[in-house]
Amino acid sequence: MPYPSDRERDRPWVMRTYAGHSSATKSNELYRRNLSKGQTGLSIAFDLPTQTGYDPDHELAKGEVGKVGVPVTHIGDMRTLFDQIPLGVANTSMTINATAMWLLSLYVSVAQEQAEAEGADWHEVVAKLAGTTQNDIIKEYLSRGTYVFPPGPSLRLITDMVAWTVSNVPKWNPINICSYHLQEVGATPVQEVAYAMCTAIAVLDAVRDSGQVPAEKFGEVVSRISFFVNAGVRFIEEMCKMRAFTELWDEITRDRYGITDEKQRRFRYGVQVNSLGLTEAQPENNVQRIVLEMLAVSLSRKARARAIQLPAWNEALGLPRPWDQQWALRMQQVLAYETDLLEYEDIFDGSPVIEAKVNEIITGAREEIDRVQAMGGAVAAVESGYMKTQMVGSLAERRRLIENGEQVIVGVNKFDTTEPSPLQAEGAKAIETADPAAELEAVEAVRRWRSERDAAAVDESLRKLREAAKTDVNLMDATLACAHAGVTTGEWSAALREVFGEYRAPTGVSGASVGGEAGVELAAVRERVKATGEELGERLRMLVGKPGLDGHSNGAEQIAVRARDTGFEVVYQGIRLTPDQIVAAAVQEGVHVVGLSILSGSHLEAVPAVVEGLRAAGAGDVPVVVGGIIPPDDAKILAERGVARVFTPKDYEMTQIMDEIVNVIREANKLP
Repeated sequence: MPYPSDRERDRPWVMRTYAGHSSATKSNELYRRNLSKGQTGLSIAFDLPTQTGYDPDHELAKGEVGKVGVPVTHIGDMRTLFDQIPLGVANTSMTINATAMWLLSLYVSVAQEQAEAEGADWHEVVAKLAGTTQNDIIKEYLSRGTYVFPPGPSLRLITDMVAWTVSNVPKWNPINICSYHLQEVGATPVQEVAYAMCTAIAVLDAVRDSGQVPAEKFGEVVSRISFFVNAGVRFIEEMCKMRAFTELWDEITRDRYGITDEKQRRFRYGVQVNSLGLTEAQPENNVQRIVLEMLAVSLSRKARARAIQLPAWNEALGLPRPWDQQWALRMQQVLAYETDLLEYEDIFDGSPVIEAKVNEIITGAREEIDRVQAMGGAVAAVESGYMKTQMVGSLAERRRLIENGEQVIVGVNKFDTTEPSPLQAEGAKAIETADPAAELEAVEAVRRWRSERDAAAVDESLRKLREAAKTDVNLMDATLACAHAGVTTGEWSAALREVFGEYRAPTGVSGASVGGEAGVELAAVRERVKATGEELGERLRMLVGKPGLDGHSNGAEQIAVRARDTGFEVVYQGIRLTPDQIVAAAVQEGVHVVGLSILSGSHLEAVPAVVEGLRAAGAGDVPVVVGGIIPPDDAKILAERGVARVFTPKDYEMTQIMDEIVNVIREANKLP
């Protein structure tokens, strides 16, 4: 996105909506509809099997296919996804991390095919490709949990992509350092800036040290590093955070890497405003939250986002409808085209208040960066659990402030009386639902794809990929060969799993606590936990489980922390577990209750599997409770299937949740 001079009207940012679900065909229809409404870029949401490297027919993919994004299993799906969308002129953001190299290879391969079909030189078309692969694996270990490989091999995949794109797809951003999800799991502005910069340093150091890019071209590497940030409702603080980001990035790239070209040092970022702050209670309030958060990343010209995507008002309820996404797009268009926002130079220059806040964030971020670098950098701080523990603790503090009323959430902990909402009136169908047949169709489609392709070519391309992974050769060419041969997402990932192994990141739970909890209420629940344990003759034990591929673990982590602080012995093994593994752990540990956390929409498949598994294992008397984004109709179904309680985002007071879980245990054990 070109930057005009200060005397010109600024150009609007790239306008996107984050979208994709059910199938490549349905998502393609949605993308073309959104583009026709004036959207200027695409932001692709992939489903969890695609993000974590599984095909639709894998055991862990059950219930997850097409739920939080579109399944892309092979080059045929990518062709369908971009049917009638010329990639040579598109601007595409792909939220994909562990399998980013694979999805970029599919994207490049389809661009080649489109060029050849039009009789164009595919090299020229590929050189024009514009967009971003998110590809920030560090934050996956800390937040979203869609990592696959250990940190070292993951950083190698990023390094290879950066080096390859600089030479072959020079307009592409091979990574955006993604602090968005750090804020979602509790990071303060200082932590968000510091940990994003630490990740960027780790990536740039790895590319430099790999020797794949000549020193004289390193400025081109720096210029292709982009960022993806979060913007909360404290929009003055958030705007100052963006100015701090801009100043600190300029400083690091100049002083640490010797980049003299100011354009190459420019801080370039896209943004989605805060989804964690969207409320299930009075969800219409989310509209003004989203608008205010958009101002945080657009008011300051020097730190203005160059791409913005907004969530819909009802994303705390479920999947937004096309109309809801249109509403979010129109918010951007009104701001960009009806207001005078883009007509002025930076309106905050010279403000002592803004300057003081920016300096406060920069100072704190520098100190935290130095702390992480002294540990050996971002990778070491991930492996030790340091950064994860810091953010679990920050989120615990945020929740404490909400629960005691110091941090007001309108419609939740204050001003909670409400009129019936016409947006959620009976028959309004307030959310989109993924087609339940999509998963079966995807399973049948991938099996048909495997039976119709050239098996020998697939086997040979995978063999070469495994052999290349054992060396230090760049893996992009081998991955592109796999894409053209018809390899599937699961096969590509499985080949690299054989060489690199898998990884389970630290949970951060053991070192976190509800610091400063004053509470009479917490003490009362702690006493109930102790008394109930004495009546049963042993300390109460709770298993917190994350079934399926949903890696958004902050809810589960906060429940685990609060359960421990109220006196439970907590069993929490992290993310990505099968129902059988959860059942086995529950039986082995002799727990009194199983708490499941699911945010991906797979609750109707995964939760009953755990309930039935406990019954089959002779532990049917162990109650199961569930937390997540669960519509009321689904909650009724879960209750009918044997779930003792269902908690949703409106149940924000976790000490009360603990009290209710004690009630569940007492009911299950027939205690008064």
